[in-house]
Parts: sequence; structure tokens; C-alpha cells
Amino acid sequence: MRKVMLAGFLAFAYVLPESAGGAELKQETTEAFNQYVRATEDRMAEELRDGRTFLWVDTFPELQRDRLYAQLRQGEIVIERLETLEREKRIKVPNGLIHHWIALGFTPGVTLRQVLAFMQDYDHHEGIYKPDVLRSRLLIADGNYFKVHLRLHQKAIITAVFNAEFDVSYFPLDENRAHSRSYSTRIAELENPDRSDEREKPIGKDRGFLWRLYSYWRFEEMDGGVYIQLESVALSRSVPALLAWAVNPLLKSIPREYLSRLLTSTRVALTNKSAATSFGTSLRAKHLSTQYSLVAPTSGAVQNEVHSTVILPIQERSL
Repeated sequence: MRKVMLAGFLAFAYVLPESAGGAELKQETTEAFNQYVRATEDRMAEELRDGRTFLWVDTFPELQRDRLYAQLRQGEIVIERLETLEREKRIKVPNGLIHHWIALGFTPGVTLRQVLAFMQDYDHHEGIYKPDVLRSRLLIADGNYFKVHLRLHQKAIITAVFNAEFDVSYFPLDENRAHSRSYSTRIAELENPDRSDEREKPIGKDRGFLWRLYSYWRFEEMDGGVYIQLESVALSRSVPALLAWAVNPLLKSIPREYLSRLLTSTRVALTNKSAATSFGTSLRAKHLSTQYSLVAPTSGAVQNEVHSTVILPIQERSL
């Protein structure tokens, strides 16, 4: 009962600023997030140039790497929280929190072509990723570029629903590997969703639960299936210092659970025989351009990744 009362108090206290005008996405917060993304993408671009650490588990010593691959093939999902450092220093985000996670899973019995066709079948994602995705619609498909509308649902103590649009680009590397990036271009929190008085709150002037969502996928076909990796960088409002001790663990648990559901739902859908057959005959994946371009701009920044283990007993380290 005490936990329920505490949860109710935190929900009330965390939402209370909304009555005073809510949270507001400030320019300095956006600039800091962009700086964080640039540093993170610099590291990604270096990995892609190097070619030896395409998947996150490839960065570990051989014995640990082999153990992780074995666990992945047994159906485990590896999830860790990351933090990008620039010149070995934290990137401060005034009035905001960055949620940076990486997750990796393995789907047996499918090909890279089938996985890419599945990923690009955006009109049907709502039936696969509910309750996190309530609606999905493909707006534009032009070669390896897609523009997508999603209605996102987020629930912990508090429920929030968003209308969001994403620009998604795919980059094939060879016959066994590809990667993609997805940038949110518009996120609007809804008030009274699915009611006659539904309306969008002003963008950047809402409760501040989700202001940006960038996703980076990598796909590698080997070992009789496809390894699927998702690295997610999201931006939300900061937490009042008085509540940080209690709210921060909750905020950190949301993306962990979300990524786990996302990769699990992807694997279940792909291993469904009828779905795999349907996706395998899709023409969209067959027409992927083989032209490759780097994901990230190069800024010359030096960055590291601080890993905080969530599921598997991996030692904290820097990359």
C-alpha cells in the first residue's frame, strides 16, 4: 500500500508543474541534445568505417564476445544503458534528460531481406508493436528513404500519447549487413486521445515526457538468422531535484522495458511462418540501393561510452 501511495504522490508531484504552464523545450536544451547526437554519431561512423565492430558485442574480448553470442542465439536480449562522453567529459543538458540505450537480439531462420522488408512495412507496425504503437502509417517511400507517422503510447505511472513523424533512411553495406537511422521530426503530445475533444498540445510545451526520439538499427545475417541491434537516444524534461531519487529509476526503466518489448515483438512476428513468407516476397527490400554513405558528420570529437549493465553481467567499461 505504501508503494501505491508513493507512486500516486510522485505522479501528482511530477505532473504538478503542468498546472503552471507545463514543461517547455528550450533552445539550450535542443542544442545540447544535438551536441550529444553529433558525438554519438561520430562514434557510430567510426565503427562503420572500421568494419570490425559492426555489432555492439563485437567490442568485447573474444571469450566474453563468444559467450554473449551464445546467449543471444539462445533467445536472450542484451540491453544496456549508455552515455556518450565528449573529450572524456559528460555533455550537460540543461532542463533535459537524455535516455541512451542499446539492445540486441537474434532472430533465427530468417534472412536479411526478410527483416528489411518487415521493418519497412510501416502500415502494419501497429498490429505488431501494440501497445507502444497505436497507429502506424507510411507517408512517403522513396528508394531507401521513408517518412512515417506513428501514434505512440507511453505508460508507467502516467500515461502519455503522442502523434509523431519520423524520417527513416536505410544503408545497405553488403549482402549480409545493413543499418538504418530514424529521426523524429515532429512529436506532439495528445490531450484526450481518441475522444471527440482530442487535441495536440503545442509542440515543445507539454508535460515533457518525449521531445526527441532517434533510433539507430543494425542488421547482420549470420549463424542461420539475423542479429538485430537497436540503439535509441531520446530526450525528455529534467526531473525536479527533490524527486530525482525516486523518479529517475522509473524513467530509466521505461526505455529498458520498451526496447525489450520491441525486439521481442520483432522476433515473434518474423518467426511466424506466414509472416516470414509474406515479408520474403516483398519487392521493397529487393530494390534497396547498394550505395553506402556514412551515418554521421565528423566533428573530430573524442567520445567514450559508459556502460551500465541492465540484464547480463557485463563489466562497466568505456569505448
